[in-house]
Amino acid sequence: MLEQIKDWIERRRAGSTGGHDREHLPTPKTAGDQRLSDCRLIVLDLETTGLNPAKDDVIAIGAVAIRHNAIDLGDQFDLILRRPELDISETVLIHGIGPEALTQGHETEDALLHLLEWMNGDPILAYHSAFDQKFLEKALKQTLGYTQPHTWLDVAEMLPAYFPNAKTGGKGLDNWADFFDLEVSARHHAAADAMVTAELTLAVINKAQKSGVTSLRDFNGKLKYYRQLKNIHRQG
Repeated sequence: MLEQIKDWIERRRAGSTGGHDREHLPTPKTAGDQRLSDCRLIVLDLETTGLNPAKDDVIAIGAVAIRHNAIDLGDQFDLILRRPELDISETVLIHGIGPEALTQGHETEDALLHLLEWMNGDPILAYHSAFDQKFLEKALKQTLGYTQPHTWLDVAEMLPAYFPNAKTGGKGLDNWADFFDLEVSARHHAAADAMVTAELTLAVINKAQKSGVTSLRDFNGKLKYYRQLKNIHRQG
């Protein structure tokens, strides 16, 4: 991934990246009738300076693509942003990204443009996706003036929706990873967390297809139904 973005940045600066720029970026795809098995899905995780999107910032992006019901190990994104001005004193012990890494990271504009091109407008999945969505949308708007809405799906909602009787002992990523006996190589590392989230997503996709869900619209519809049921239970 490091060599890919270095090559991309050099081509962009030379004006040969294929024509994409701020005005000609891929159009986000909606959840329609496309077959779930044919979709390219982006599983993403961010590391940030804190938990408040109003005052904290993205410092690392990890993502991997799912296509044809499998994780494509040759289709990944893993970058630390160049943000030496940020205060990471409260979170460095969690994500391990220190001042030196932020000084040597990739320019934020280049990294975000490359991310948008790499994602190609495909649906984005994340664990507790509202968190990642708020932070990424803030970074894209502040850095690029980019405000196009992408399709986001929450893996933290998908799992109990498709595995309602699972005894996980909690609602966290680690709880579900333990339930499926998955190995987590490094928690709070964006690329590693994206990978385990992708593995959990595959379990959900497999269960969904066995239950007759074939399109991305139906896949997304199951989440909407699950949210409605949760709201009814809360009101009751």
